[in-house]
Amino acid sequence: MNKEFKEIIARIRAYPFPDGIGDMTIEKLSEKTNIPAELIYKYVQDEKELIRHILKFERESFKVIFDVHNFEGVNAIDILLTVSKEIAGKFMNVSPGITFDIKTKYPDVYQRHFKSRMDFIFGKIKINLHKGISQGIYRDDLSIELVARLYLSRLIDLHNPDFFPPEEFNFETLFDAMFESHIRSIANEDGLKYWEKKKKIFKKELKKVDLQ
Repeated sequence: MNKEFKEIIARIRAYPFPDGIGDMTIEKLSEKTNIPAELIYKYVQDEKELIRHILKFERESFKVIFDVHNFEGVNAIDILLTVSKEIAGKFMNVSPGITFDIKTKYPDVYQRHFKSRMDFIFGKIKINLHKGISQGIYRDDLSIELVARLYLSRLIDLHNPDFFPPEEFNFETLFDAMFESHIRSIANEDGLKYWEKKKKIFKKELKKVDLQ
């Protein structure tokens, strides 16, 4: 993906899609984003191929978080906080309804994206759980496999519009609640004390992200 195409995808990815993508065409998207349709067609043949590239861009943007930050020797809770702050800057404007639209309209594209992303997150959560236990801030009686799967299950539920109607809940609110619940379910007494101390700082940093 060259620089020009990345910039196009990033601009499209940043568009909020308030009405979803149900009947969205490249022509309509061009009109709403001020990106010439012929420029989009330079890189993709149709809407399905465009969605495939947008989802690939999303996966790569998520993986970059772990490439940019050196988490060697870092407190496991701080790692979760750092990743969450990065997610806030990259993904919080996405409505859960958009995920549902993509899943419905392009099920094969969505399924490949979903499996790739869940496999990646599953691996990172397991690493974080091992790290937190070894650092003495997570409970040592945790089932790594079970907790990691529960985390994925909650993450999947966030994108279910039947559970969380997008007109009532934005992704930021849902993710914040899930993150708090996850920390409280895995941290021991020392970890919870550390979390309470860091949480106030984290909230301030998230507000700065929102204002940018």
